[in-house]
Order: sequence, then C-alpha cells, then structure tokens
Amino acid sequence: MMKEVVAHVYDVTNSGSEKANNTILHINRFFKDGIGVGGIFHSSIQVYGDEEWSFGFCEYGSGVFSCQPCKNPMYTYRESIVLGETTCSIFTVNQILRELSREWRGSSYDLLSRNCNHFCDAFCEMLDVPKLPAWVNWLANAGDAAMEVAEITAFKLQQAKAEIINASRVAYRFISGVGSNAPTTSEGPSDSGSVAARAQGTWFRNLFSNIGVKPSSSNSSFPEDFDDQEPEDEPSSSSSSSSSSSREK
Repeated sequence: MMKEVVAHVYDVTNSGSEKANNTILHINRFFKDGIGVGGIFHSSIQVYGDEEWSFGFCEYGSGVFSCQPCKNPMYTYRESIVLGETTCSIFTVNQILRELSREWRGSSYDLLSRNCNHFCDAFCEMLDVPKLPAWVNWLANAGDAAMEVAEITAFKLQQAKAEIINASRVAYRFISGVGSNAPTTSEGPSDSGSVAARAQGTWFRNLFSNIGVKPSSSNSSFPEDFDDQEPEDEPSSSSSSSSSSSREK
C-alpha cells in the first residue's frame, strides 16, 4: 500500500530575540517569496501516524525527535509540501527511524553540513521519495559553496607561497654565487658590483629569516644550463688602445 510523505517547513524563529526573529522573517520573505532562491528554514517529515520527524542539536544521545505535525513550538510554521508516496510499510518506516536515530547523534549537528534539512533528505532517500526542494536548504548549500571557494583559495595561496619560496631560493643562490665569485679590487666597477651582490644577498637572507625558511647552501636547484654558459671575455685595455691607434691612422 502506498503512503503519502509530507515535508513541513518552518521559518527559523528560535533566537530568543524578537528583533532577530523578525529579521529572519524578512530575509525569508525577500529571498524565498520575493526572488525564489530560498531562506533560513527548519523542516520535518511526516509519514504514517500523527507525528513529524526531524533532527536537532543535543549534547548526548540521538538528535532525532518527533512532535505533532506543523506544531513545533520552536519555529514558525510556513507550509507543507507533498513529496510523493512511499511503498514502505509502517514496520519498515519504524526500522528506518531506529537506524537514523542511531546514526544521527545530536552532537554531530552542523549548521552547514548536517542539519535538519540534511536529515530529511536522508529520510526521504530511504523512503524512496524525492528530496526536499533546493530552496529549503538554500542557506546550507550557499554556505557549502562559500566554504569550498575559501578552501580552494587557501590552497592556491599555499601553492603561491611555495613557488615564491622556491624562486627566492634560486635567486639567493645565484646572488650568493655572484658575490663569492666577484673579483675583489680596491676600486672600480667590479668592487661596486660585489657590494651590490652582497647587499642583495643580505636582503634575501633577511627574507628567509622572516618567513622561517633556511635556504640551502647547495646549488642543485639552480638552472643547469646557467653553469654551462661561459662569460664572454672582455676586451683588454691593450687591444682597445691598439684599435684606437689604428683608427687614428
């Protein structure tokens, strides 16, 4: 025998503050009644008998509870939605409820990932009827999407940080190598280049000390083709003089 399954939907007005409750009612009227996307709702399921079943937070024991249909004193009743008909017998429904009572502990309640609407969806799935309309659990779905975006953003930032550190290591090794290989003379351009290299090397050392990374002294991460490139010999002063004199002639 087929039995009708009904979802009862409430506006969440249990904050204890009349101002907050009125704000939620206005939000629901705008987002659900006005533009049809959803709001902040509590839901329950009724099948067989004069009880509706839902889920809520408690420190100990099961979070599954029942009350008279459309009479939950914690919320403001809004509407009822016929979801379909189940072929489950009353005996099977009682077995399902016992199983859900064991699985849905009150301490596991989470506003975004395990709330009353998620419970109703799980109950409907076991009754083999359609789940709640998406607008009923809109707040949690929007919250989940925001969390996912935040997690992806955090991962991207972590990747960027790792890439910056690796690039800084390579630059540090290069600058350190330039500083150590630079010719030391008492005057001239080579001396100023050595000073600049040492200054930049000090800057990178400070960078690593600030971010808590100790750069390796190994040059293994430096591009292999760099070491294979031989610097071009600069023309000697004598050859320059010779060229100059030949032009004068």
